Amino acid sequence: MIGLQRWATKPRDPMTQTLHHMRLGLFIQAAGHHANGWRYPGAQSGSENFKLIKQLTLAAERACLDMVFFGDKLVTSAQEHPSMIVRFEPLTLLGALASITERIGLAATASTTYGEPYTVARQFGTLDHLSEGRAAWNVVTTGYDSAANFSRASHPNHDLRYEVAEEFVDVVRGLWDSFEDDAYVRDAQAGVYLDAGKMHPLEHKGPHFSIDGPLNLTRSPQGHPVLIQAGSSGPGMSLAARVAEVVFTAQQDLETAQQFYRELKQQVIGHGRNPEHCLVMPGVMPIIGATASEAQASFERLQQWTDLDTALKLVAERLGQNLDGFDLDQPLPDLPLPQNMKSRAQLLLDMSHRDGLTLRQICHLVAGARGHKILVGTPAQVADELIAWFEGEAADGFNLMPSHFPEGLQLFVDGVLPILRQRGVFRHEYSGTTLREHLGLPRPAHRNWRTQR
Repeated sequence: MIGLQRWATKPRDPMTQTLHHMRLGLFIQAAGHHANGWRYPGAQSGSENFKLIKQLTLAAERACLDMVFFGDKLVTSAQEHPSMIVRFEPLTLLGALASITERIGLAATASTTYGEPYTVARQFGTLDHLSEGRAAWNVVTTGYDSAANFSRASHPNHDLRYEVAEEFVDVVRGLWDSFEDDAYVRDAQAGVYLDAGKMHPLEHKGPHFSIDGPLNLTRSPQGHPVLIQAGSSGPGMSLAARVAEVVFTAQQDLETAQQFYRELKQQVIGHGRNPEHCLVMPGVMPIIGATASEAQASFERLQQWTDLDTALKLVAERLGQNLDGFDLDQPLPDLPLPQNMKSRAQLLLDMSHRDGLTLRQICHLVAGARGHKILVGTPAQVADELIAWFEGEAADGFNLMPSHFPEGLQLFVDGVLPILRQRGVFRHEYSGTTLREHLGLPRPAHRNWRTQR
């Protein structure tokens, strides 16, 4: 064990002046995270339902959650998860949410495979300015083949995507440091607007990108927007250990989560970084009832609507396999890992081989939470499980994935949060204004990337 001390009684970090506590984000998929969540009585839905998205974001801010998070996907079909068939472009959406919120962090996905470093740097830097320091970029390599929508002949293989991502992220960070914090003098009497010596072109020439810079944007309030990474494969963990400040992951049991946590933190230390500045936040779907039987009934109601044909397509997509002809009532056979979504495929195969889950059971789990942990119980039972993972060094916090909205979020806020606060592991109010302050992350010092390469 690394033995990190993350109790609410821990002294304040002098760099951030925040107490160490459980971090909580809200992952918004507005038709619900369960594939059948939109069918639940009273559920609202629609990833283009801005009124609902505003309602959820403001509720999360009132609850003092750290951030709201929006994923993305660059292809679609009629067989997609209901929350993913259509969706707003996430950076545009966060720009709108920045104008109606004051404290909550705003995080979104942008692809390193189908994006451009200069554009991504400019977009997230602008969001950080507009939100006064609340932006976060979820770095993804895009596991789904999106080549046909971007004039590409083919989708790059897994290792190449991560090789490109390593360079992409470094270029973006270099562009964010195009100006020193005090580059703008604005001395009207002397007629000096900018100290040109504090503007730094990047002049990057690499195997995948050639970018001069500087970025036409000053250094943002957080210095750099917070970097999030969601891959759990070998290359994904390597990238996360080097640059990520938050890691979204999917883990099913405490022991496996503890192993992932230990391995990642050790890799972070190996890069000379403080392991407390790389936060592990698994996704969890809480299904909450006043009693355990009521919660189980809610979960079974959601599960009974699962369409096996649709769920089988979701599993096949994650495994990179055509599953036609596979026995639904047998565990999965040994299958090679695909070139996309390796970590999620490995998770599903492990669950089938280790726990004896049949393909039918895997289909229900994927329709439920796409491989993330489902917590079914009373508010106290859900809180106990979250605290066990937090105190057991399996997680620094969680990315909440309610099965349906708005009730799924409200049940957590009304039932679980008061228990977490009573137990001293979650805040009563915000103590800072930026996302870095919420998460206990330091503001990175300016670096001249051209001279320090």
